[in-house]
Parts: sequence; structure tokens; C-alpha cells
Amino acid sequence: MTEPILRVENRDGAAWVTLNRPPLNLIVLELIQALRDAFHGLARNPGVRLAVLTGSGRAFTGGMDVRAMKDLDVAGAKALITALHEAIRAVHEAPFPVIAMLNGYCLGAGFELVMACDLRTASTEARLGLPEIKVGVPSVIEAALLPALVGPGRAAEILLTGEMITADQALEWGLVNRVAPPDRLEAATRELAERILACAPTAVRAQKELINRWRQTDLRAAIEYGINTFATCFATDEPREAMTAFLEKRLPKWGQA
Repeated sequence: MTEPILRVENRDGAAWVTLNRPPLNLIVLELIQALRDAFHGLARNPGVRLAVLTGSGRAFTGGMDVRAMKDLDVAGAKALITALHEAIRAVHEAPFPVIAMLNGYCLGAGFELVMACDLRTASTEARLGLPEIKVGVPSVIEAALLPALVGPGRAAEILLTGEMITADQALEWGLVNRVAPPDRLEAATRELAERILACAPTAVRAQKELINRWRQTDLRAAIEYGINTFATCFATDEPREAMTAFLEKRLPKWGQA
């Protein structure tokens, strides 16, 4: 039986999504479409509270399969990069937090994909880079998120040299949130996920949306939207349950308030 190119598993409110083209999980159009469709489907499922995105084998992904790009014409190149952006946007705009778990190489389009995630954990063996410039094209689409994550100078170095950085460098630069040995990476990722899942579900979704809006708008508009979002949360029982649980020194019971 042929393995699916993308695996999706549900684990207690968290969707674990795995790029599955080992050994390097190189990105082709079929995988792009599967990723887009998977996240569109997860976004429609109110039971999904968080997603973890990772790769099978020894890599998160080595990036786009160069064999799928080398003979493209202008129209074909635009269609491919647009399709990739649409898939990454589905991840970026998911109504729940997405954690990228980098189990190895994370290059090119894969690096752009993880920048669209909310949080990132990495194996000590992970290597990150945007080597597009070495194969004749610039890094585009969600590479535009890089300066805000690491600063303009470090972003320019990554983009203009095409060189890889280590997981420890990525941690120091604020690009990843946790680094763990390969045999502890999944546990470290689960621990981070569980801390999010312990919080109020509606509030987590609202906070995710606010974080994205803050990146895209001016301060005045961001604050105004936040005021309305704060008030809307009180249309649910979650604030009452969370505050009551705090005062009673117990864990909140989500969905049972």
C-alpha cells in the first residue's frame, strides 16, 4: 500500500501533520496541494485546537524539488510559486496555533513554511537556510516574514549568502523557541503544545488572530480590533470559568462551564 504524501493524525485536540516524501521530503505540486487542502480542512474543524507540522525521516524538508523547477517558463514559475504561497497562507491563517517541529534540514520553501507557523522547535541537528539564490532565483513569498523575526541585518545575511544556520544560531536569533536533542524533540514539542492546550480554547484562537493582525496593521487599528476581540470573548463562558477556577485554585474545565 502506497504511503500518503502527507499524513494527518489527531491526538487529543492536536493535529499532527507530517510531510511524507522521505528521505528529504522535497516539495512538489502534489505535496503543496495536499498541504493546502489539509489545513483548509483542519480550519473547518472546531475540534482542532492546535497543529504540529513536521517531516518524516531525517529532514523537515530540503525545499522545492529542483527537478520540478529547472524547465519552467515564466507562466509555469508564477503558477508554482502562487500555489506554494496559497498552501503556506493556509498554514499561516489557520485559526489555531501551528508549531513547526524541525527534525532535520529545513531549507528554501520549507524555511518559508516554518516562518508562517506560530512557534518552532528544532532538533540540535536541524539546519535552516534559504539557498534559492544559489540556484538562480531569489527567496520570495513568506521569506518576507524573515526580517521581522531576526532583524534586517541577519535576514539579509541569510538571504544574500544562501548559507545555512544551526539550530543553536536560530535559537539565539529568536527564530526557534526550543532546541532539543533528536530523541527529545517530540517530547519538547508535546510539552509546548500541552501548555497551549491547557489555556482557554476560544481565547487561544482569538490571540492567534490578533498576533497575525498586529503584523499587518498600524498600532491604532490593532488596539481597536483588540478591544472588540476582548469584549467578544465574554459572549462565551470561558472567561467566567477561567477566572472562577483561578480564584478556587483549581484547573479550568473547558466546555463544561
